[in-house]
Amino acid sequence: MIDHAHDLASVRDATDRLLTAVAELDDASVTQSSRLPGWSRGHVLAHLARNADALVNVFQGRPMYVDATVRDADIERDAPRPLDVQLADVRESAARFQEAAAVPADWSRTVELRNGVTDSAARVPFRRWAEVELHHVDLGIGYELEDLPAEFVTREIDFLADRFRGHGDVPPTRLSGDGGGTWTTGGGAPGGPGGPVEVGGPAADLLGWLSGRRDGSALTVGGGPLPALPPL
Repeated sequence: MIDHAHDLASVRDATDRLLTAVAELDDASVTQSSRLPGWSRGHVLAHLARNADALVNVFQGRPMYVDATVRDADIERDAPRPLDVQLADVRESAARFQEAAAVPADWSRTVELRNGVTDSAARVPFRRWAEVELHHVDLGIGYELEDLPAEFVTREIDFLADRFRGHGDVPPTRLSGDGGGTWTTGGGAPGGPGGPVEVGGPAADLLGWLSGRRDGSALTVGGGPLPALPPL
């Protein structure tokens, strides 16, 4: 069962970690490339702030973004700002997100996200937690997938494995974490004659591969080649 209050507390903790780390940068560092192709660190920070505001829209029954063009334009507009402005925006937008989530509401209701995706309101805090944790890694400032909270890693693998389950381009695949945990995903594309593709390794590397942040070269693979995953 999803505990949205727990996840909101986890979002606060993750945001505090990110803000503390980013505060050690300087204006020049914010303009440097992140690990996301075509995005500077300023783009990542601008996206985090605008995503928080977009999720306020979701909680309040409005469209998450007016459209993709406006979303992208807002990030481009805000990316070049100096560090102190970026920090204030991430902090203040995070506070607006928490305030919107604190309003009494039916957490079982269905809400609409981007591109027509729907989910229960109770899952929105975990989605925000994922944004903060993974984009902290994307900043490339010393916070790695191995530094992510173990609970988050397990749950995000759950989420991504479910997202690719039945996908037409992904063969049946079974994942095994070195520290325990198994998942199944894919199944929409023809598999090998011996059953599902077996993929194993450290949980951080499984998450990196599923989220498109690592190429899977650190994973062990049997029963066929490592599946090519579609972009998220």
